[in-house]
Amino acid sequence: MTLLPPGSTIGILGGGQLGRMLASAAAELGYRTHVLAPDRESVAAQTASAMIRADYHNHVVLADFAAQCDVVTYEFENIAVEPVEWLAARVPVHPTPASLSAGQDRIAEKSFVAELGGRPARWAAVDSRESLDAAIATIGTPAVLKTTRMGYDGKGQARLLSPADADAAWAAIGGPAVLEAFVEFSHEFSIVLVRGHDGAMVSYPPPWNVHEDGILARSTLPAPAEIAAQWTEAAALTGRIAETLGHVGVLTAEYFATAEGPVFNEMAPRVHNSGHWTIEGAVTSQFENHIRAICGLPLGDTALTAPAIEMENLIGDAWERWPAVLAEPDAHLHLYGKREARPGRKMGHVTRLKR
Repeated sequence: MTLLPPGSTIGILGGGQLGRMLASAAAELGYRTHVLAPDRESVAAQTASAMIRADYHNHVVLADFAAQCDVVTYEFENIAVEPVEWLAARVPVHPTPASLSAGQDRIAEKSFVAELGGRPARWAAVDSRESLDAAIATIGTPAVLKTTRMGYDGKGQARLLSPADADAAWAAIGGPAVLEAFVEFSHEFSIVLVRGHDGAMVSYPPPWNVHEDGILARSTLPAPAEIAAQWTEAAALTGRIAETLGHVGVLTAEYFATAEGPVFNEMAPRVHNSGHWTIEGAVTSQFENHIRAICGLPLGDTALTAPAIEMENLIGDAWERWPAVLAEPDAHLHLYGKREARPGRKMGHVTRLKR
């Protein structure tokens, strides 16, 4: 790829906070950004150079969008592959539609990772109430039933502590799903990796991620010894995933640290909540490195800028603590500009550098 010079326009599919932070990072490098999203409220539009509010499937809109952009990326994976493929035939799109597709279906994702030598949790496909009983007989309980598509932040999931929970779980999911065995783990962590057009790859030190109600609550570094011991193996698998897909940009894979080694949970072909700490906590943030990668620039240093780092998500009404956070000498506050706080909604985050 020819290096994309500053002044070029980067298209962003999606109007959320990840797009907001990508647009900010792009602006610092001298790029313009153009957001396309159907959202009534787009916080990405607050930092982007321009926005089109429209459905992703409108080919007239897509044609106009492609004509105005030098490269296109996306800030979330729950978007249909078809319009992304349509755009990719007219303007460079990174990551490619192949990366988008790989992370959208849990069955395909787990099979793909297993073929690369990864270790997903034991699972079985479920497409009916009867097949759920068969899956329980194979996988056992406790387990979790997850939709095959469109699940995130704990949505599209139902726990089964015993076979007696099968009716309620199926009623909650009610469609194609996978039943996953519970994993006995000491910690959850993620590998945030960046791959450039030339195949060069860098990754960040893995954070210890703590979830509450299925939503990431905090990420801390340096990671405990249990994670550090599995860092190399998990990073190597993430690298194989990126290489096999021909991925360009940030790719995030989430893992459980277990006695048997890292167990793959899921991947996201994009910048990730567990990498928000990199804005102040790394020499080059995940957002800047994503922009560098898709524009053909050299990838930046991923080293830590402080001995210890904590990123806390501000969920729901927690954002109202902003005056107290600003009074902390080691805290860096990021609010996403959302108008309404709801339970489970990410309103911002704060990163604390412990020197």
